[in-house]
Amino acid sequence: MAITAAQVKELREMTGAGMMDCKKALSASDGDMDKAVDFLREKGLAGAQKKAGRIAAEGVVTTKITPCGKKGIVLEVNAETDFVAKNEKFLTYVSEIADQALNSAAADIDEFFNEKWALDESLTVAEKLSSMISIIGENMKIRRYEIVKEENGFVESYIHAGGKIGVLLDVETDVENDAIKEMAKNVCMQIAALKPVYVSDNEVDADYIEREKEILMAQIQNDPKEASKPAKVIEGMVQGRIKKELKEICLLDQIYVKAEDGKQSVKAYVDSVAKANNANINIKGFVRFETGEGLEKKEENFAEEVAKQMGH
Repeated sequence: MAITAAQVKELREMTGAGMMDCKKALSASDGDMDKAVDFLREKGLAGAQKKAGRIAAEGVVTTKITPCGKKGIVLEVNAETDFVAKNEKFLTYVSEIADQALNSAAADIDEFFNEKWALDESLTVAEKLSSMISIIGENMKIRRYEIVKEENGFVESYIHAGGKIGVLLDVETDVENDAIKEMAKNVCMQIAALKPVYVSDNEVDADYIEREKEILMAQIQNDPKEASKPAKVIEGMVQGRIKKELKEICLLDQIYVKAEDGKQSVKAYVDSVAKANNANINIKGFVRFETGEGLEKKEENFAEEVAKQMGH
């Protein structure tokens, strides 16, 4: 199949590999983006982690927690420009959506759009969105939301950079005090900063490990110096690299960013707070949204736009 310039550009942005290498990878994988990324990684031409795509779309991520602290929502609403994303009218509307979604019984976002708008039942959620688009004068999108509930503990939240990143944390605990709440807030900040994928290595899919092993083995085979080592040594190298990667993507195994010794893991930090407060603490899960994750921003050519307006 013919490989387009747009595909090459997208792969370059995802991997940082050269243009010709990206073209070769796409040709070898018949245009399949995931296979092309793996091809580049096997050749040692791409970074260890696929990027979700350029963070580009404007908008805001917000969080809300119920007064009892047992339920929380993280929500992303997109707009066309950063100017609108900071607009008071837009932010008030986003807050109203979060309130409604937090109390909604909808099974998914489509069902949510068909609900009556709580503040004006003559409209559905979708119709209210259309009305706000007309008022604000920009296209907007209620992109996604996720709800976290915890009966045996609480839900904590954190918003970074005025709504660029939002985090919800599910904490199971038999003690709720200021020290444990502070620990939860610190763990939320860790998630915002270091982008873990899993809570612990127990959650990591066996297929994921197998795929990473295959990629690492292919990288070693492509390096004559590495490939000449004994099989047992190569196996040890692969296991070591997998272990290192898991430490980066599993929250509890990450180095705690505020650790004074620069060595304490997040798990050790949580355990130390649990011990100091005579509590049982279990970090059960988290959700992290980043504004515009995986969305492409419309490229503006202002010179072209001005020329068009001038009739050229």
